[in-house]
Order: sequence, then structure tokens, then C-alpha cells
Amino acid sequence: MAVLLFLAVAFAPFLTPGVFLAAAIALVLRVRKQRPILVGRLPDLATSVLVAVMAGAAAFGAYSWGVMSGFYILDPDQMCAARGAQGDHVVTRWSLPVSAQCVTSGGVGTELAPGWVNPVIFAGLALLLLALVTGTLAAVRRRPSPG
Repeated sequence: MAVLLFLAVAFAPFLTPGVFLAAAIALVLRVRKQRPILVGRLPDLATSVLVAVMAGAAAFGAYSWGVMSGFYILDPDQMCAARGAQGDHVVTRWSLPVSAQCVTSGGVGTELAPGWVNPVIFAGLALLLLALVTGTLAAVRRRPSPG
């Protein structure tokens, strides 16, 4: 199971842009077929699902990019030297917010995860949650009442 999780995180930066793009194309085609959106009207369940897939793909892709930017198989010192950090290196890691730092013995840190990673993760998670709530509300409103 750990191997599958590692492979999912390792390949996500390459696969999630395709998922995002496919969902975006489907969303554009779906919106073009619908009548203009009225103010105060919730999008339907299918539209909300497409937005949720896009947001989830963006968040997972950014998360895996950030996690893998501080990953090196051989030696953390080589990873830090490749990024241009000077001195003795200790790599510190945080899962959320994503952070991988090379820290010198003097306490100076060099961040390895790109600066755009955490904003994309949190914006994607917020949009994912909003789309799921909106889709649930739309599905509940359209369901026929019993009786």
C-alpha cells in the first residue's frame, strides 16, 4: 500500500495536468450548452463535480510537486548542494503546509518547495469543498420530495 501511495505522489505532477485539462474542457462544453447562468441559481450536480475534479487535481498535483521537490534518493546533502545551499545541511520537512528546507549549521534555511505550491493547495482544497457543498445542495433541491 505504501508503494502505491508513493507512486501516486511521484506520478501526480505528470498526470494531474491531464485530469485538470480534461475536466476543464468538459466544463467548457457543458457550460456552452446550458442557458446563461442566472444570479442566485446554483450550478447543477454535474457542473459541481467537474469543478471539484479540477480543484482536486490542482491541489493534489501541487501537493505532490511540493513533496517531490524535497525528495532525493541518495543523499540530502547532494540535494541541498544541487539547489545552491552552502554549508552543512539538514533537511526539515512539513507535510502541510508543504515545506522541505536545507538548513545550515548556522540556522540559515533554503526552501526547496516552490512558493506557488501552498497557495494552490489551499485554494484547490477550498474550491473542492465549495464545489462539493454546492453540488450536494443542488442535488438535494432537485430531488423530488416524498409523498
